[in-house]
Amino acid sequence: MSTHRRAPGRICLALGLAAALPAGVAAGPLPLDPAGFYPAAGSTEVCPDTRLRLHFSSQPSFGAGRFVRVYAAEDRRLVAAIDVGAPAATQAIGGISGFNYRPVLLAGGDAQLVLPNQALAYGSAYYVTVDAGAFSVAGEACAAIREPSVWSFKTRASPPAAGAAQLTVAADGTGDFCTLQGALDFLPAGSRAPTTIVLRAGTYAEIVAFAGKHRVTIRGEDRHRSVLEYANNARFNPGNGNPYAPGAGPAAAGARPRGIYHRGVFLADQADELVLANLTIRNTTPQGGSQAEAIILNGGAGARAVLKDVDLTSYQDTLQINGQAYVEDCFITGDVDFLWGKGPCFFEDCTFRARRSGAYYTQVRNPAASHGFVFQRCVFDGAPGIRDNYLARIEMNRFPASEVVLLDCTLGPSVGAAGWQLQGSPPGIRAPGTIHFWESGSHDPAGRPIDPRPRLAGSRQLDGTADAALLARYADPIYVLGGSWDPRPEVRRLAAAPGP
Repeated sequence: MSTHRRAPGRICLALGLAAALPAGVAAGPLPLDPAGFYPAAGSTEVCPDTRLRLHFSSQPSFGAGRFVRVYAAEDRRLVAAIDVGAPAATQAIGGISGFNYRPVLLAGGDAQLVLPNQALAYGSAYYVTVDAGAFSVAGEACAAIREPSVWSFKTRASPPAAGAAQLTVAADGTGDFCTLQGALDFLPAGSRAPTTIVLRAGTYAEIVAFAGKHRVTIRGEDRHRSVLEYANNARFNPGNGNPYAPGAGPAAAGARPRGIYHRGVFLADQADELVLANLTIRNTTPQGGSQAEAIILNGGAGARAVLKDVDLTSYQDTLQINGQAYVEDCFITGDVDFLWGKGPCFFEDCTFRARRSGAYYTQVRNPAASHGFVFQRCVFDGAPGIRDNYLARIEMNRFPASEVVLLDCTLGPSVGAAGWQLQGSPPGIRAPGTIHFWESGSHDPAGRPIDPRPRLAGSRQLDGTADAALLARYADPIYVLGGSWDPRPEVRRLAAAPGP
């Protein structure tokens, strides 16, 4: 059990209290109060992946070129220096280089200081210093911390046992790790031993990425309170690109494809048998803030990913899946192409909520050799007043095998009468037979059949009698996903698993 809960208190004390300063805190207009430190001064059993936090009486501002520094107590060696005024720093995440991240995150009166990954070690003692003027409240600069005795702590002696079947992440330090990235980094490269990571209720503000680690289940304690979030997007992290784009093949034999997007909140690259269940992932980039996925899965023909009881929120490009995936009972919201990738994916009993009128639910880029996205008993709706969205769009000259199939789905008033859109070709052209924009049993929320007459020419309404054999195949996840993979046993296992 951790011993470093933050005591109630303020960081910046009222004017006139300088006489009561702890030893080692420099005099100044607004002295820092150790009662607001996290980890608390003198803590032991601290997770090495902890975030430092400072609690202020109101939201602080930051001094340019001012630092919070962390030193190893044994030899006073500098292990991390956080420039609190810097808009971004850069590091590798999950072995993938070149991620920008924000060194300080604000939540009301709390400033969370993000140490570089793996900056702290097990079984070590550390202390923290703060430059004068690093923080200000209401225009008044806070004083410095200079002496090791003011803010010191010790990390726990050792990591969890190697090969542990279950790891726990808790933001308050009571689990095996404080961050989801810390738990994933603990797994050895190429690992295939089944591992469940339990994400305790809390909000985890981090970009998460990993590659080449398999059979990982990430299960939230509470679907709506186990939250992973970050404002990541193509402007903040423009690096690289789509590993499945034409010409973006492997850099060398056996290497991961070049061009891995860095703009999502959660990225899994070449990870087989990944399961995400009972949690929320949201990209907090505002509308118009560029492409900003909540989740990016770059798998392959044998990826076998499962998403079950997951909420995904963003605007543009919320969910990108390249490789096999089965998605059940999920809620996904966005505004432009917010379900996209090459698949194949089978969605069952999910809800998709549009946040903009005249936009698009999907853009599916599957090759002819595999299926695209198939939706069974799903709901396509929108926020109040949203209208005239397309179920899918595609540039047929670039992706002539795009496949989007709806089976017995509910379409709200957010879905426009045309239903489907072709781009990159003359207006009014018919969809070629290689593009599968297909529906069967589409109906409105009251159960009334959708009028197919205004639909895009070349899209297809499948008939329950004439197309019975085809419908039976597309209703089967094994047929759609390929590789003889049946995801339903894994889904039943998740449903039967005891709670965290």
